[in-house]
Amino acid sequence: MTTTAAGASPLAPAWLTLPEDQARLEAKLWAEDVERGDDGVLQIDGVSVTELAQQYGTPLFVVSERDFRARARIFRTAFDDAFRELCGGVDVFYAGKSFLCTEVAHWVREEGLGLDTCSGGELAVALRAGMPGHRLGLHGNNKSAAEITRAIDADLGRIVVDSLQEVALVGDLAVQRGRIANVMIRLTPGVHAHTHEFIATAHEDQKFGLSLAADATTEPAVGQGPGDDGGTSPAHRAVANALAHPGINLLGVHCHIGSQIFEPEGFELAAQRLLGFLAAVRDRHGVELPELDLGGGYGIAYTEADEPRPPAEIARAMAGVVGSTCRELGLAVPRISIEPGRAIVGPTTFTLYTAGTTKTVRVDSAGSEQGQAVPATHPRRYVSVDGGMSDNARPVLYGADYSAVLASRPPEAAPVLSRVVGKHCESGDIVVRDAYLPEDTGAGDLLAVPGTGAYCWVLASNYNYLTRPPVIAVADGAARLIVRGETEDDLFRRDVQREPATDPGDAHP
Repeated sequence: MTTTAAGASPLAPAWLTLPEDQARLEAKLWAEDVERGDDGVLQIDGVSVTELAQQYGTPLFVVSERDFRARARIFRTAFDDAFRELCGGVDVFYAGKSFLCTEVAHWVREEGLGLDTCSGGELAVALRAGMPGHRLGLHGNNKSAAEITRAIDADLGRIVVDSLQEVALVGDLAVQRGRIANVMIRLTPGVHAHTHEFIATAHEDQKFGLSLAADATTEPAVGQGPGDDGGTSPAHRAVANALAHPGINLLGVHCHIGSQIFEPEGFELAAQRLLGFLAAVRDRHGVELPELDLGGGYGIAYTEADEPRPPAEIARAMAGVVGSTCRELGLAVPRISIEPGRAIVGPTTFTLYTAGTTKTVRVDSAGSEQGQAVPATHPRRYVSVDGGMSDNARPVLYGADYSAVLASRPPEAAPVLSRVVGKHCESGDIVVRDAYLPEDTGAGDLLAVPGTGAYCWVLASNYNYLTRPPVIAVADGAARLIVRGETEDDLFRRDVQREPATDPGDAHP
């Protein structure tokens, strides 16, 4: 038995429902100013996608500036409100690794957020946009001396060190420059957030941070308390070294437990463990470090199955745990900071593609007939677009799921299970693994994939010599370019070419 075009497909994942109204947009997937116009065409802040495609071409990243600013304010307000009585508020650092260009750095600065960078290049973007040094941070597990020196010279608010070697390197470079570096130490609290293995960043067996666990060769001290290993862990040795170094002002500790996290429990447990560590530092060294950064990783909706928590809900839960834990430990509440990136920029953006080749294949699956398993085949429609893994590597890297809608006209034909694929020479070049699209979706139609603001453009490549797409921002009913799309001349500009030479084989026989 096979499905009809109007029926649900047995090949569809359990979370994907057959749409009753294909014109309806799932609000949680889109920026607030995205809707369908009276003509059925998708529009953002009143600007239709057909106009955008005509002016800028496709693929095209389309960002709602208003939505970005609103989400930045929501995080800042929600966490300030939750922590105001405990520590006066929270410092929100936008995680630039999710998406960064000079224009976005301006938005971050104007909305009162700090900016977290992970490389010399990201730091250069932030400084070019006029971000003041005290509102900047620099991460990275293998920072170069040049990157650290640039951060010290810019008087960064924080350099997050990631190893014992880096404690010494940062301190020594600061002394050489006649300065004192503001430092936080990244720890791995051993909290396993419910996330993909490749993007979980707080377990022990990975490259980031310093472990809270005691060295296996050292016996634990008698009567040691929470977070205290007798001073034998890499984390405690890093703190001792930093406190002793004349070139370091040790602000506190930092952790990041993963990405695309929906529940607050992981953040709460990480906060408890790090506060226990701060209490152990107080007891051992007689100093209460003034700051604690709980990182980012807040999830967003990529499909109808995703249910992200509102920032205010997460903030209240974290504030409750921080307050109660500090009371139990007799610890002054440190200044809290967080680093949302995806949760601010992800939903603000959709990618616009033009459809090309389509084909329908038959896929084997198990059916049933009078209680007996029988072979069955079901149709799956492939819709190829003019981009792919060169502008969104997340599906091939993480198996990430996305959604797609027909954007350039009303979706009136019956929905069929479809797979949106790219144009690259890879079978894994899948943009949207499963979506119901109108049966007549075909060449020339525009498709929009929401939730592509984070980790799409920044991971873009020139695979198969495709040029990277432009990024436009829409605000107040007008679109403007904020990142120019590449041209073939841009690609050749980096290609060192030799002088043309006559080859006998070039001649016609």
